[in-house]
Order: sequence, then C-alpha cells, then structure tokens
Amino acid sequence: MPEGVDTVNVDATRETLIRVGTAMVDADGIAAVGVRSVAAAAGLSHGAPRRYFPTLAALLAAIAREGVDDLDRALAPALARGVGDAAVAYWRFSVERPHMFDLIFRHDLLGGAGGDLREVTRPWIDALAERLDGIDRAIELWSAIHGLCVLARTAAIASAGITVDEGYVRAVAERLAAA
Repeated sequence: MPEGVDTVNVDATRETLIRVGTAMVDADGIAAVGVRSVAAAAGLSHGAPRRYFPTLAALLAAIAREGVDDLDRALAPALARGVGDAAVAYWRFSVERPHMFDLIFRHDLLGGAGGDLREVTRPWIDALAERLDGIDRAIELWSAIHGLCVLARTAAIASAGITVDEGYVRAVAERLAAA
C-alpha cells in the first residue's frame, strides 16, 4: 500500500462492496450483480469497485467467498456431529440462500478469479471422506445431497411424487453413509 493511503478506508470500502453485492445476490440472484450496480447500491462512483476488483469475476469471487464462509459456519460443526446433520445444514443453506448456493458452485464464473474457495470447501470433502472411509463414498454422498438440493429447487423431482425436505435429506444421507 502506498505511503499515505488509508488502509482502513480501503478495507471498509472493499467490505462494503462485498456486503452490498452479497445482499444483491441473496435478493435477486447472480444476474443482478454488476460492477456498476453494486457501486450504485453502495453509494459509490461507478468506477470505485475497479480499485478493489479488477473484473466482475473477481467481485463475484469475493461475494462467493462470503457465502462459502457462511456455509462453512453452519456445515463445519454439523459435519462434526454426523453425516445426517451435515446434509441437513447443507440443505438448509440451499433453501434459505438459493442464489448464493448457485453462485458458490459456479466454477465457470469463479475459476481463477480469486477468493480461494477451495481452501474452505476442501475440508468438507476431507471430513466426509474420513467419516465414510474414502473419498469415493464422500463424493457419492455429496453428489446425492447436492443433487437433491438442485432437483427440489427446480421442482424436477416433484413429478415423482417425492417431497424433499430436511427429513428426506437426512434419511438419504444416513442411508448412503451406512451402505
């Protein structure tokens, strides 16, 4: 940081942009977020975000990191309690914050844009692998629960007459963990 630059204000402005962008994602989805729209909602000039985020992808990655950290705060203690609790925590996040859930798994948008999302998400897989005695079983379980979240959200599973809720998600996770 150059001498004389107020790092507190730089950090505060950066955090404001992330906070505003996060609120926009949660309210209206990824498409609502643009560099100019976030700046306007934050009460900043349209060029201000470029000082902190050189691209829209970098801004989205910072927003996604907030979402991943929020999911981690729910998921990490749930993983410590058991696979069923972890599946329910994951499900709840997908239901309560569906647009953020979408963003954090948009690797096509976020790849190489920063945010170091893998440093947070890798321990989830490692914890599942340890509980399930292998990475393959961990990936199978995560895929199943993630798939249920997506299928329920898009109503694709409703035609089968299945109601996906916390109990259903827990039962699937526990059944797969016991197999």
